[in-house]
Amino acid sequence: MVSTRIETKQSVNHPPCIWMQAGVVPKKLCRIDYQCTACAYDRAMRRTATENEQLKEKGRMPRGKRGRIVFWKDKLKELPAWKQPCLHHMIGHIEFRSCTHDYQCANCEFDQYFSDQFAVHAVVKPVDVLDIKGFKIPHGFYLHPGHTWVKIEEGAAVRVGLDDFAMRLLGPLDQIEAPLMGKQLEQDRPDIALNRQGNHARLLSPVSGVVTDVNPQLRERGSRGTEDPYSAGWILRLHCSNLRQDLKKLMIGNQAGAFIDQEVDRLYDVIEETAGPLAADGGYLGDDIFGHMPQIGWQKLTRLFLRS
Repeated sequence: MVSTRIETKQSVNHPPCIWMQAGVVPKKLCRIDYQCTACAYDRAMRRTATENEQLKEKGRMPRGKRGRIVFWKDKLKELPAWKQPCLHHMIGHIEFRSCTHDYQCANCEFDQYFSDQFAVHAVVKPVDVLDIKGFKIPHGFYLHPGHTWVKIEEGAAVRVGLDDFAMRLLGPLDQIEAPLMGKQLEQDRPDIALNRQGNHARLLSPVSGVVTDVNPQLRERGSRGTEDPYSAGWILRLHCSNLRQDLKKLMIGNQAGAFIDQEVDRLYDVIEETAGPLAADGGYLGDDIFGHMPQIGWQKLTRLFLRS
């Protein structure tokens, strides 16, 4: 069995949180790539800012550090108009541009144009990655038990793909077929098809939503997903109307790491049932596990790990 050495994890410089950039808090770094809708800190700050507003409306001034918390947009509005940064500049998408719509992004033509173009064509390569026994999970990515991932983008838009574990388990795929744009996907329904040398499998959709874009390159060359599963290897984009509820059934951070750790142990058990004890060389499992050990069986691997 091919094994790989442990990769040294490089230190990562996290960018400043939006609340820090606005000057609401003195120091807070963002560790989930500005996916504010999935951020517990952002939700807590918004809740506190709302409570402070309600107290002020009743003529009661909130006290202490907590009482100084206001919405980050309101804090930025205290600056001269030409110094008020566009949100896309704050999250690192563009050079400085001032906000021209009083932070009402829904009414901004630039925001609509930029979001459409950026979300479809610009795929950011994750730099902050967990290494679980040689398998990678980027921070800020949600995992489904069927080994698909979800990356929240703008608003209710998400990007979906197949995780590093599944890609290395099944090896370079010939084709990954996603439903056509406009189709409705349902969480836990096998809506995505995989093909390799006459072997077929289905992926469970990690969330429900309407398909807004697909990665055409994977239909012609599914192996591209294996090369870069969390960026260029994305499968499709969805507009989700019930995202918050769907995310409750997924895993992120330490929970996702513990899940992959268990899956690797299960995989070792499956391999040893077929091939006998593995050499204790201190290495990790390599790529294309099915290709190196086809005797395990495609159907067995996809049934156990894709759960479809």
